[in-house]
Amino acid sequence: MTVGTFDAWDAAVLISILIISALIGIYYRYTGGKQKTTKEYLMADKSMTTFPVSFSLMASFMSAISLMGVSNESYQFGTMFCVINIAYWSSTPIAAYIFLPVFYRMQTTSVYEYLERRFGQATRLCASLAFTIQMVLYMGIALYAPALALEAVTGIPRSTAILVIGLVCTFYSTLGGLKAVLITDVFQSFLMFAAIFAVIAVSGIKAGGLGAIWQVAAERGRLEITEFSLDPTVRHTWWSLIIGGMVTYLSLYGVNQTQVQRLLSVHNLKSAQSALWWNVPILGLLSFSTIFSGLAIFYYYRDCDPLLEGRIKSRDQLMPLFAVDTMGQYPGLCGLFVSGIFSASLSSISSAVTSLSAVTLEDYLKPLYKVIFKRTLIDSKSTLPTKVVAFIFGLLCIGLAFGAGSLGGVLQASLTIFGVVGGPLLAVFTLGVCTTRSNQRGVLLGFWISIIFAFFIGFGGPKPKPQTLTFSTSGCGNTTSFVAEDLRLATESSRVATEQEYLWLYRLSYLWFSVLGFLIALVIGYSASRVLTYLKWADNSQIYLDKYRKQLDYDLFAPPLSRRWRRQEQERAQSIQDEIFTKLTEQ
Repeated sequence: MTVGTFDAWDAAVLISILIISALIGIYYRYTGGKQKTTKEYLMADKSMTTFPVSFSLMASFMSAISLMGVSNESYQFGTMFCVINIAYWSSTPIAAYIFLPVFYRMQTTSVYEYLERRFGQATRLCASLAFTIQMVLYMGIALYAPALALEAVTGIPRSTAILVIGLVCTFYSTLGGLKAVLITDVFQSFLMFAAIFAVIAVSGIKAGGLGAIWQVAAERGRLEITEFSLDPTVRHTWWSLIIGGMVTYLSLYGVNQTQVQRLLSVHNLKSAQSALWWNVPILGLLSFSTIFSGLAIFYYYRDCDPLLEGRIKSRDQLMPLFAVDTMGQYPGLCGLFVSGIFSASLSSISSAVTSLSAVTLEDYLKPLYKVIFKRTLIDSKSTLPTKVVAFIFGLLCIGLAFGAGSLGGVLQASLTIFGVVGGPLLAVFTLGVCTTRSNQRGVLLGFWISIIFAFFIGFGGPKPKPQTLTFSTSGCGNTTSFVAEDLRLATESSRVATEQEYLWLYRLSYLWFSVLGFLIALVIGYSASRVLTYLKWADNSQIYLDKYRKQLDYDLFAPPLSRRWRRQEQERAQSIQDEIFTKLTEQ
């Protein structure tokens, strides 16, 4: 098997990409309003259009984790993961027409300001803290993935790669604000697609056409989309992918600060909803392309699996190994591939940095400043501390990336993080926008119970390793083949024999973590609210505009419910007027 090299052309391509990303940050620092106000720095002056925001929505989360994780998913487990795209289409109307209008009416910088207005300050701080922990953990994963790729391709130490990517990202995010992040997201999105298409094209050339790739995938059992099992311990089924995918998608695209902040930077609600809809086909194209790239890589290694051969330590390194094995004969192509991986990570980390700086300013610094100095922190004086906070989060991301390798596969680790925190957070917002009887004490009780439970099943252990599809080592050489195959069979036999010894909750599919967290927070939050209200230990007076609790604040609720309740209120008022008029005429 011929191994390529990462030569000067490849290095030139990669360096150029990093320089362009940095220059975009410098450009937006010294143009327009020069990032002198937090409105421009954090919200892009609410002047963005649909096109860049739709790409940024995709790039924010489905980035290096998608490129490396989803391709590895189809290589090891087949194409079942593609069913999750149904969840994306099913969830978008809920995000666009239930949650987004509520945030857009309030025009807040932090989505957690809504929770203070709906429930109280304690709910806002708890949700904001959970989001901060979620994003900080995610940043470590997002930076670790491309560092892993660079180490496999070029031999540069992982620590060096983490420092380079992290510092470049921190530089342009801190300097250029949200505008720079959005524009670099568009640029980096095209590079991500270029990396995926390069993998498919090179494999297609070697296979003599894409049809051969598909045929081998079918022969080796990779084309799997018929798993309808109701067993929640089965890793991927239609039910886990659609239901779990919907909860995860809504927790990201419906109520997550990172995405809502982008949507609120668009100049009007209709355009923001369009950006959310356009994000879905872009996301779908990346998803299906990346899944097929996994099949393309499997075609190349169909008779000699690199992990069993001992060439790599983890299958997360499969895609970069494929690049170094096949792209060296095309000058600059391997560099383009690595640039795509880098770009994917840069977009995720920069998105996390800008959202975390917005939350820190609005939810922590401004309230603290008001308590200490007894006055409000004005906009012109809050820009500098916001930039300092963004810089600190960038450095924190670099530190956490060094420990990300212990979290396992990058795809499952990232989805576990979002599932554990995202499900309970989604439940809190759902109770806020869809019910009038939920109150702060009940919601917080449900939220913390679900968070503790979700962390217990998400990060507790030990857990059984998922069972992969079969791999061949027949083309590696007899000695290596026999040793590797014996090791694989022994490992699988041991896993099957001991799987029943694991706690049942630890055997659940990771996709159910978000669903369980959501349901526990929803049921306990609503039930506890009703009980506490009955016992007169809590109330929800803040949802009314008058002290008599007659005039509901309709802006706090989902538009369909607001319209219904407003119409019912008008009908009641009209009925009272008619009754009074009837009595007067009778007299």
